[in-house]
Amino acid sequence: MAVLFVIGAACFTVGGIVTQWSAVSRPAIGYVFFVGSIFFTTAAALQFAESLGQRRIDWMASLIQFGGTILFNVSTFAALRHNLNTHQENARVWAPDAFGSIAFLVSSAMAFYGVRNRWWCFEWRSRDWKVAALNLLGSIAFGVSAIASLVEPSTGEPVSAHVANSGTSLGGICFLVAAAILIPGAVATGSSRSDDATRAADDELEADEPDPTTAR
Repeated sequence: MAVLFVIGAACFTVGGIVTQWSAVSRPAIGYVFFVGSIFFTTAAALQFAESLGQRRIDWMASLIQFGGTILFNVSTFAALRHNLNTHQENARVWAPDAFGSIAFLVSSAMAFYGVRNRWWCFEWRSRDWKVAALNLLGSIAFGVSAIASLVEPSTGEPVSAHVANSGTSLGGICFLVAAAILIPGAVATGSSRSDDATRAADDELEADEPDPTTAR
């Protein structure tokens, strides 16, 4: 799951940077964003499934995040079409992006609060706090990007392409780092479960073996 978030965040980071500083064709960049959104949605779905047995705030935050990723799917897919007028672009691309960013912001704020059940805390040594804080910062950056991406009818251009691309890049970096922090823990958990399964299998085999002191 963490790896999927890393890949998705990397796509948004690269897409934002390339859009700002490179002459790569817009269609190619659009596909990078769309692929990234698919990885986000897959990871968010897995996270929501894992959160169902956890606290109410955890599964609610995961559900809202999952909804936000679906809105990003809609937005990035619509952005692949380049014959949209200003009204269509704002309705089909900007609106889902804006609501998806709001969903991410709400979800991240809930997760941040859920770390210690209070809004203000600073615990840099806590992995959970760092992940929640980075995700919240990334969501704020995505929100700023969404606001700046609104296409003005008078000019047919975004409010600020520079701010929009910078916000996307910064948000992607924050999500990327947060997901990368989770990978060692996920690997350790998987190893622990594997060890537990191995020990259980060994115990079962030992239980099935005859006792040498009583066997004839």
